[in-house]
Amino acid sequence: MFSGRLTSWSPVVLSVLRIIAALLLLEHGTAKLLGFPVSQMSPAMFSLSWIAGVIELVTGVLLVIGLFTRPAAFLASGLCAFAYFIGHAPKNFFPVNNGGDAAILFCFVFLYIFIAGGGSLSVDAKTGRA
Repeated sequence: MFSGRLTSWSPVVLSVLRIIAALLLLEHGTAKLLGFPVSQMSPAMFSLSWIAGVIELVTGVLLVIGLFTRPAAFLASGLCAFAYFIGHAPKNFFPVNNGGDAAILFCFVFLYIFIAGGGSLSVDAKTGRA
């Protein structure tokens, strides 16, 4: 009964997932590079954290608007996997204890977006690149 109605919403909900995940990723980049929102993060230029911030900023913007969605999502997914194994996994085996829950979740959300595309509310879909 609900299956048909819910399925018709899939492209829109995929777009909402992409936009929300991208805004959260973008927030990490703006905190690192632009100091907004104010945080403890202020990486030295060209450090790993600074490079991650650049990638978060660029892929975050691209993913919010849905432009070059698949390449941006692939890069963001890899960044999050890298962040987990470099920054979180060495602290403790369990994600709940090493603070890596978000990095893992981001990694797989962006991997899904890489496979599924940006959804119906994206520049890619409007220009026929989806």
